[in-house]
Amino acid sequence: MTIEGRLRELGIELPPVPAPVASYVPVAVAGGVAYVAGQVPFADGAPIARGLLGREISVEEGAALARRCALQALAALRAHLGSLERVAGIAKVTVFVASVEGFTDQPKVANGASDLFTEVLGEAGAHARSAVGVAGLPLGVPVEVEVIAALS
Repeated sequence: MTIEGRLRELGIELPPVPAPVASYVPVAVAGGVAYVAGQVPFADGAPIARGLLGREISVEEGAALARRCALQALAALRAHLGSLERVAGIAKVTVFVASVEGFTDQPKVANGASDLFTEVLGEAGAHARSAVGVAGLPLGVPVEVEVIAALS
């Protein structure tokens, strides 16, 4: 089954690709690898949520926001490559989690993105990952997801 077919089967519609909020491009390709710029949870040109995990944002909400970021990453890949069928697999995912001091559930938040990639891509969605706690993220969002994808 194609990736687009799998998205349809799952009832997933990719969101629009947000415009960059600074000086970068959404996707850069080099040597058969696509590097997707960090995606923050956006809808209608604005952040979906602001705040810190462990204070304003729950682990479950954070995971849902990470999933949204992963969907945006797929949308950015499709827009840049012309088709998701060029994606051979997800090699590495880095999830930045803005959280209060002492918060240690960054991996649970990151699962929102990781689970989406394996749900959509199966084995090709399995990836190496870092889940990093940070003091703050751009625009005050709680989660940012960066993706490295192997191309066919």
